[in-house]
Amino acid sequence: MVDHVSGGQLERVLLPLTFGKHQSHGTEFTVLAVEIWDTGIVVNLHLASTNGTEPHTPEIVIHDHFGTEYGLDQVATIGSRQLQFFAPSIPPGTRSLTIRSVDAEGASFVVALAVPAANGRGGETIHGHVKRLYHRPEPSPDVHQEAS
Repeated sequence: MVDHVSGGQLERVLLPLTFGKHQSHGTEFTVLAVEIWDTGIVVNLHLASTNGTEPHTPEIVIHDHFGTEYGLDQVATIGSRQLQFFAPSIPPGTRSLTIRSVDAEGASFVVALAVPAANGRGGETIHGHVKRLYHRPEPSPDVHQEAS
């Protein structure tokens, strides 16, 4: 079992453009975010209120546009929040991830997320688009002296 968070590096955070809310036969959850780590995929869920009982762990599957299915590795639940860890991480060139909920009636669509290309510049991902964070070089001491 891999420790995805402390043993890996965060590459991207994907936020659904629409709420990834799902309801079916006793399972209700919302996909808040999907984190792409170099060690795997972390799906951050908000579980529906269960009136004081232990929250039900929703069974979800993740597919990429290549058709690869990612396997559930670990689940961590804290109150109404749940992190589901999937392995392996996505390969370069992956353009989208689809999350489906699995129940007795089969798999039903929950949400699809665009995966932007890695920018290699330390950008941050906002709603499936990369916002570039440019490095501002510090002026050399000679520049300050010339300006005086």
